[in-house]
Amino acid sequence: MKFTLSWLKDHLETDAGLDEIVETLTRIGLEVEGVETRGAAVVGFRVARVLTAEQHPNADRLRLLSVDAGGPEPVQVVCGAPNARAGLVGVFASPGTVIPVSGTKLDVGTIRGIESRGMMCSERELLLSDSHEGIIELPADAPVGVDYAAWAGLDDPVIDVAITPNRPDCLGVVGIARDLAAAGLGTLRSLEVGAVHGAFPCPVDVTIDLGEVPEWCPAFALRLVRGVRNGPSPDWMQRRLKAIGLRPINALVDVTNYMTFDRGRPLHVFDAAKVSGNLVVRRGREGESLLALDGRTYRLDASICVISDDRAVESLAGVMGGEESGVSEATTDVLIESALWDPLNIARTGRALGLNSDARYRFERGIDPALTLPGLDMATQLVIDICGGEASAATLAGSVPDSRKVIAFPLSEVERLCGITVSPGEITAILTRLGFEVAGEGAERSVTVPTWRPDVGGKADLVEEVMRIVGVDAIPLTPLPRLTPVSERILTPFQSRARRTRRTLAARGLVEAVTWSFVSKAAATAFGGGQPELALANPIAADLSDMRPSLLPGLAMAARRNSDRGIGDVALFEVGQIFKGSHPADQKTAAAGLRRGTAGLMGAGRAWTGAAKPVDVFDAKADALAALEAMGGPADRVQLTADAPFWYHPGRSGTLRLGPVVLGHFGELHPEILELLDMDGPVAVFELILDAVPAPKAKATKAKPPLELSGLMAVKRDFAFLVADAVKAADIVKAATNADKKLITGVQVFDIYAGKGIEPGKKSVALEVTLQPAEKTLTDKDLEAIAGRIVAAVTKATGAVLRA
Repeated sequence: MKFTLSWLKDHLETDAGLDEIVETLTRIGLEVEGVETRGAAVVGFRVARVLTAEQHPNADRLRLLSVDAGGPEPVQVVCGAPNARAGLVGVFASPGTVIPVSGTKLDVGTIRGIESRGMMCSERELLLSDSHEGIIELPADAPVGVDYAAWAGLDDPVIDVAITPNRPDCLGVVGIARDLAAAGLGTLRSLEVGAVHGAFPCPVDVTIDLGEVPEWCPAFALRLVRGVRNGPSPDWMQRRLKAIGLRPINALVDVTNYMTFDRGRPLHVFDAAKVSGNLVVRRGREGESLLALDGRTYRLDASICVISDDRAVESLAGVMGGEESGVSEATTDVLIESALWDPLNIARTGRALGLNSDARYRFERGIDPALTLPGLDMATQLVIDICGGEASAATLAGSVPDSRKVIAFPLSEVERLCGITVSPGEITAILTRLGFEVAGEGAERSVTVPTWRPDVGGKADLVEEVMRIVGVDAIPLTPLPRLTPVSERILTPFQSRARRTRRTLAARGLVEAVTWSFVSKAAATAFGGGQPELALANPIAADLSDMRPSLLPGLAMAARRNSDRGIGDVALFEVGQIFKGSHPADQKTAAAGLRRGTAGLMGAGRAWTGAAKPVDVFDAKADALAALEAMGGPADRVQLTADAPFWYHPGRSGTLRLGPVVLGHFGELHPEILELLDMDGPVAVFELILDAVPAPKAKATKAKPPLELSGLMAVKRDFAFLVADAVKAADIVKAATNADKKLITGVQVFDIYAGKGIEPGKKSVALEVTLQPAEKTLTDKDLEAIAGRIVAAVTKATGAVLRA
């Protein structure tokens, strides 16, 4: 929100200087982002009059000017501007002046053999606008020789304030002046707006026809002003609009822009001659379009509120008007609109169309409904004062809602919530200066919230109002006591688990990513989501429409963006929330990782020792088991099954289980998923659900005996079994391990073979079994007995036969 100091003082009677105003604004919560004085760049430039203009003897496009710049003698200037002529009053730069557009210092020069002792300047050269078709033309009565910046008001500082979304009242200079007055920096000038009594009925009627969504437009006021003369707006208005970065267009348009920034009240004007019949506020229809004032054509649908006449759509309600009914210098009869629009619908329309405007910015944050008719009267009076004409009576469709709220406010809440002591009289005075109505006596007061404060809804909001005016620095500093000499654990077990998981995955060469919690509908559906209850009612972008059911789509899209920029070998991980449904229990915390290309654990890319191999399912499995162990999960007892979800490759994936509980999945992404995401493989991924991993067992309170290591050498024996192809190696390992849990300390698959010498439909699985005796050395008889038990257990569990 930008405004000039003189503009602020139109509404605030104060003797405070710029520095005090800036400091006070920041102190009361209206952070000043910057202060700019445009006149600082044009110091030394003076108003000057061209006395004579003659043809340059050596150049067809140059003229010799004799310029009166307020000195004792006229100055000779060589100028090539097409509008240079005798009698013109413009802006003169003398030698030694720094030209703002280039930063160069002007010297006495010779141009085509003729000396030039200065220059007449264009607006572009002074950084006032992009206009450089000719030199600046000032009014004929502009005083020659005076400082141009002071005469043009360029020495008026421009203050830029950052307005938070909850303070729409401060999107007008009046609101900022009100806050400064409440902070004791002056007196708010009267804001009364005189009513305009029309001389005739408004000939254009308005109908609100919104069906089941009447809240989109609660009220629509309209007035005709006939016989106007639309030309340039007054200098004072143009200077203020230019100072805040707006380009003056014509008086009628400038009045609406001025009202937007002065009172925070957006308005719109129609050329009455271009409006066919009456106006209707309705929903857009499929196939309709509008050529807007920004020169772009927008396609409409039923989610967009529009203003139409008997011919076509004339305006996007609350966002931007149409080109065909826009006013011009030829306009003689103008319709002025002052309406109320639903903030949510305005926001949806702007986002759907990709259209921003000052009106949308204010309507979607909430404007003062009580200013609907007074705002129309004020704009009407400005139009009549500037352009002349005769106004009709106002016509109103709908009704202006009474948005005032009454809050029961215990005065003790100020001290309870903020720790500051403020007297009841001062609390009442602060709220009153801010526009609140305080009634009652005693410890609790009844406070009526003004219509321009939609952000105030409860007593805590009133406390905040008092606190920010008193000053945050008035809150006493209270050190937090140390309760114990040694600080207790701060992180919960779950937080510690997540932190250990992050450290482990980072140590394995994966880089942590933080992706959106939202994904596109297609991506959500591809990873098991896309349910209607997980679709966002008001998404921030079309491709961020659904809550993510998995961390993998976000990681995959991040990997694709890296690949698009030439970084194909990436390894990423994320720990965050996923959403399986709309209930609290459906929100889980997951840890996921992704490796693409050759980004394996041992490094990526090519080297003189040999190129790294592409990632595969085993890289994902190793990462998953490492993460599971970091979580404190039973990585040594987890079961692996081949029933991973459909977005995994069916032959290169697995599921980690602990009995019936699914802990997570790992493997390569399905080729169809890669095609949907526009990615090249291979891509190896895993995802674990932290909530599903059981917490480690509590440590025993009694001291454990010291670690006992056997002094006997371990014995290893190999077994090769013939089994059906459908038998899982994990089932064979499990059966062999259970044959003798005391002696058998390890079982590992070291070979799988199918082919020549093996009958079709079968395979050979070779195991290495480690036996660790603890009490005595195993004899051949002992080993044969144990081997028999292993073979019997595997045969019983899987139907395997010991291979000869």
